Amino acid sequence: MTGLRGFPDRAETTRRPHGIEEGEMPLLLGLSLFSGLMQDEVLHLLGEARVAAEPAASLLFLQGDPARHFYVVLEGCVKLFRATAQGDEAIIAVVPRGQSFAEAAVFEEGSYPVSAAMVEDSRLLCIPAEPFLEKVINDRRLVMTMMASMSKRLRQLVNQVEDLSLKSSVERVAGYLAGLCTEETGGAIVRLPLDKAVIAKHLGMQPETLSRSLARLRGQGIVADGNSVRISDVAELRRLSRQESYRQSGVA
Repeated sequence: MTGLRGFPDRAETTRRPHGIEEGEMPLLLGLSLFSGLMQDEVLHLLGEARVAAEPAASLLFLQGDPARHFYVVLEGCVKLFRATAQGDEAIIAVVPRGQSFAEAAVFEEGSYPVSAAMVEDSRLLCIPAEPFLEKVINDRRLVMTMMASMSKRLRQLVNQVEDLSLKSSVERVAGYLAGLCTEETGGAIVRLPLDKAVIAKHLGMQPETLSRSLARLRGQGIVADGNSVRISDVAELRRLSRQESYRQSGVA
């Protein structure tokens, strides 16, 4: 028996994807990918999904592999990267808990344009492409919702490229720290979620440049101590991430 838009009725859709814990359902419902959907609808779409535990530094997929799954980070962190001609990694994005990735590759029914690896021990919801697409292909509202989600991700990547091109290293570090703050004003203490070498790559700089940038920010009341950063004025930090004066600072 089916309900609106072909989804099974509520009584038939109470089973969670294999490995999903009850407390993780709000995380899934909060994904922009599922914006506006009811819990039963999301459970129906994820009926064939499963949870996988992946150790730190393990590879999930390589650039060019067929895109047969997309993913949601339930715990931990995943880096998306491409190999450079020199054999280094260019980090395209760092995906934290509560975000999805690889949807665009799945919708194109092509290959992954980047590689993915665990930054730390992680739990991922692995969503197989074929049954998921079969369920959404005839639902215009779902297609539009998912297109909007991917458009938002594209805008984020465009902003990231702009930051790398136009902002100084100090501005980039300030912007990264500001993104970790939940407060808008006053003081805060944030924990760096990644190793500093990974953060440096994500921000398009060398680790020593990251260290110099953090040292320069000490004069603005921003003090790093290991993986913790004490910020005396969050509003000032947000201003620093946008100001022009650092662009001629000599810190590249």
